[in-house]
Amino acid sequence: MQSSFLTTVFLPLALFIIMLGMGLGLTLNDFKRVFVQPKAVILGLIAQLIVLPLIGFLLAMIFPLSPELAVGVMILAACPGGPTSNMVTYLVRGNVALSITLTAISSFITVFTIPIVVNLAMQNFMGEGIALQLPFLKTVIQIAVITFIPVTIGMLLHRYTPQVAAKVEKSVKWLSLFFLGLIIAGLLLKERDNVLSFFFQVGGVTLTLNLLTMALGYAIATLGKLDESSAKAITVEVGIQNGTLAIAVATTLLNSPNMAIPAAIYSLLMFVTSGAFIGIVRNRKA
Repeated sequence: MQSSFLTTVFLPLALFIIMLGMGLGLTLNDFKRVFVQPKAVILGLIAQLIVLPLIGFLLAMIFPLSPELAVGVMILAACPGGPTSNMVTYLVRGNVALSITLTAISSFITVFTIPIVVNLAMQNFMGEGIALQLPFLKTVIQIAVITFIPVTIGMLLHRYTPQVAAKVEKSVKWLSLFFLGLIIAGLLLKERDNVLSFFFQVGGVTLTLNLLTMALGYAIATLGKLDESSAKAITVEVGIQNGTLAIAVATTLLNSPNMAIPAAIYSLLMFVTSGAFIGIVRNRKA
């Protein structure tokens, strides 16, 4: 997969808009919920920030992946949940407030943890002598620019122009999905001769990552004796990652489009698994 205008210019811009849309639906109360629902938030964050990268590492070791693809899986596992997780949680009638809180808090924390996880992954899979590395401070600033700043702008709009924010929030969320679809379609169209090969290379590991983390998220919530709506929120939040951010880290910060392959394939598969999960939950309720 080769770098292009799509990945170097349009992708960061699209991610900025996606995160802005997420900020439009956030308030300070979403961050205070960690004190209101500490057990659910802490369990969700443990699953998201610790269990998920560990599962990603184990799968990257087990599956026969090239070093770049293995690092690509770890980039994906290091990313927080995205706005899609909030939408899926809503559709399965989960605890949307908890989902939003987990997305918001993990998005801020992973600004600092992504460079650590990715650098450790590159040392492990590509060798300690590898020249390619994410400088910590520079990476934190770059990720903050495309995540923290737009979310903050969205929250300020929500705070000071609530009527405007409410009008555009839903449209921006659907626009976010459109941007994600457009980015993936553009990447795969550009590499249409290799798409089948990409699926063979990383389809198994990304699908396993998606399903296994959803199952573990549900198991952690159940063992923690959370209510069903909170369990569904954690299941979705842990199982659906911000693929757009993972693609941006691989292509924009690391300038390694091959590392973006797992995130691109994952982003396609997660719509299928999310749709299946929505169908299962709704049929069970019916």
